[in-house]
Amino acid sequence: MLRVAVVGSGPSGVYTAQSLVQQSVVPGIQVDVLDRLPCPYGLVRYGVAPDHEKIKSLQQNLRAVLEDERIAFVGDVEIGERGLTPARLLELYHAVVYCVGAARDRRLGVPGEDLAGSYSATDFVSWYSAHPDASANGFAGSGTGLDGRSAVVIGVGNVAVDVTRILARGVDELRPTDVPEGALKALEASRVREVHMVGRRGPGQAKFTTKELRELGSLPGVRVGVEAADLALDPSFADPTGLPAVNRRNLEVVRGWAAGDAGDAGGDDVARGIRLRFFLRPVELLGENGRVAAVRFERTEPDGSGGVRGTGRYEEIEAQLVLRAVGYKGVPLPGLPFDEGRGTVPNEAGRVLRDGAPSPGEYVAGWIKRGPTGVIGTNRPCAKETVTSLLADAAELAGREVAGDPLAAMRELGHEPVAWRGWLSIEEAESALGHALGRGRVKIPDWAGLRAAAREDATGRD
Repeated sequence: MLRVAVVGSGPSGVYTAQSLVQQSVVPGIQVDVLDRLPCPYGLVRYGVAPDHEKIKSLQQNLRAVLEDERIAFVGDVEIGERGLTPARLLELYHAVVYCVGAARDRRLGVPGEDLAGSYSATDFVSWYSAHPDASANGFAGSGTGLDGRSAVVIGVGNVAVDVTRILARGVDELRPTDVPEGALKALEASRVREVHMVGRRGPGQAKFTTKELRELGSLPGVRVGVEAADLALDPSFADPTGLPAVNRRNLEVVRGWAAGDAGDAGGDDVARGIRLRFFLRPVELLGENGRVAAVRFERTEPDGSGGVRGTGRYEEIEAQLVLRAVGYKGVPLPGLPFDEGRGTVPNEAGRVLRDGAPSPGEYVAGWIKRGPTGVIGTNRPCAKETVTSLLADAAELAGREVAGDPLAAMRELGHEPVAWRGWLSIEEAESALGHALGRGRVKIPDWAGLRAAAREDATGRD
């Protein structure tokens, strides 16, 4: 028998587990998918916007994998200094695959970034996605930014589009989703009427996908605006033939808005506005009474080599709420080697490298392996490569003695792992909560509530 732990139950972790049982020729392979949270699915549960039902439906595919009898979900298990160390995991399993993603936001590195009202987009996403690490009241009340008139979202990728859309979308359209009740009420009380999504390069270099971009123009009661001066700076706007297909499609959408096809563009029903701004680089967040009041930008221009350079001209955009969405970076996991510059664990085809040599039994997949690149589907070939490496080492790995029952050993160490039936109990509790509120299923947003819902007897392997 070969016992493998996969750390992380998001797409990269689940695809790794699936590939292990599909490719393995080892009889009796058992894969435990460990997660710090009592809930599976990673960013599909806690990162996909609540109004993106099609992408969220991927949970059903991940669910089918985790229900395989050779795979067990083991939630509410901390990995690292405060929990199971990598060395301890190797005493419990023949091999461990770390699929822990990239949990740290990139910062702007500008003065005023820590003013009240300035947040990472991940903080906002975690709040409206009911992540238990986020405060349920994190954006409710005065001083949080939702009580202001204008918001600035810095970044032009899909995360930026998501938070822009949630800020501008009417709350009645969010009510049928699983957004937690506290967030729904705070968004209903929001006074934000203008959302500026700002990038330092042009629309031809923006990282959003066309489907997500188009959605901004289909929001009821929302008008989308584009600055003609911004578009004029982008050489590809006039001649997009040299761009990849997705960038050309993005320019078509922006061109339509510039020509006046700007979403719900007319009449008294337009209550909110989205303004797309390009060629602006943030240089300072300006404060008033300790709160952010505006963002100062330097105008940039193409440098002829695919980048941009500063022009020495500046402008300010009013903002009581600033969300940065400028990328992610991996964080070190105590006990594993880490490349701080790349934000990844050093590896060769998924094998963890310690001092340049493969470390027996230790592997990585997903963003912690390759960096925060690609889409959800990119994790499949990434996982397959790692699993191929692991199975090539399987004969040697299986010869090492490990604990007879990893879960029993975890309990002896003071852990209270939540198994699959505990997760099913959470699902039932969330459905009951939604019914009580007159809504569909509603997420439980706190650790205590999730653990209570999982029930004390939901810790077995079944």
